[in-house]
Amino acid sequence: MPTKLKKLTLQVPDDLLTRATQATGEGITPTIRRGLELVAAGGAYRNLRALKGKVKLQLDLKSLRQDR
Repeated sequence: MPTKLKKLTLQVPDDLLTRATQATGEGITPTIRRGLELVAAGGAYRNLRALKGKVKLQLDLKSLRQDR
């Protein structure tokens, strides 16, 4: 199923947009998408960090290394 797209009108500082598009080497739309992906990923990482110390893993490293 294709992703539903939204058309947006944004007001951003010109110098910020210029620096961002230069950093990505892409146009405005891919640059804005990448920025939104980074913000969304930051939220996911924040949620994972909240789990630190709350998940108990029992791994047998010796047996895992034998799979090679």
